[in-house]
Amino acid sequence: MSQEQQPTVRVMVVDDQTLVRHGIRTLLELGGITVAAEAGDGAEALEVLKQLSEPETRPEVVLLDLRMPRYDGLWFLKQAQEAEIEIPVLVLTTFDDDTLVLDALRAGARGYLLKDVTVEQLAEAVHALAAGGTLIAPSITDRLVRAIKTAPPPAGAAGAAVEPLSERETEVLRLVAEGYSNRQIAELVHLAEGTVKNHISTILVKLGARDRTNAVLRAIREGMLG
Repeated sequence: MSQEQQPTVRVMVVDDQTLVRHGIRTLLELGGITVAAEAGDGAEALEVLKQLSEPETRPEVVLLDLRMPRYDGLWFLKQAQEAEIEIPVLVLTTFDDDTLVLDALRAGARGYLLKDVTVEQLAEAVHALAAGGTLIAPSITDRLVRAIKTAPPPAGAAGAAVEPLSERETEVLRLVAEGYSNRQIAELVHLAEGTVKNHISTILVKLGARDRTNAVLRAIREGMLG
């Protein structure tokens, strides 16, 4: 499906620099994506989301900077988790610090890109998250894997049993880790989309994960993805 044929996606841009927000807005609009809202920090972002509660106005993806004065991106992610806000968050930042990446993903971010991406890459990432996928910039994936393997497990994760995945489940989870949506995975492995959804539900149960991103993190830590 070409970019012009894809349905538009409403996003909220959260960045403390006005010029950066305007630049991102321009890039997104070039990619056929609608900027429904902007915010200058995490607290303002939460307030905006409370106001945009109707389905036709609520953002479908949040583009989030991590380093902001007062209420930063990690603060927003943690508060959004507590408030059970289920809008997928794509971190878009100039920082590629391993610890920041891990902290953001553990706090619920579904994607992580650096601000040197192209218009096409940014638009593709937004559509991927809106469709239920995950996406991590290839330039930091290898370092992220090393960081996950060497970092201590998050609180409450130590000692939890992990049930082995089947060959098909491992194949599906690898594609999830690469950012593919359920529909795309179904096409790649020649299964019905409903079957892929069932596989992912089973994967979450086996890994004791609350969502796709945490399932990927757990599987990498356990060495289940090779």
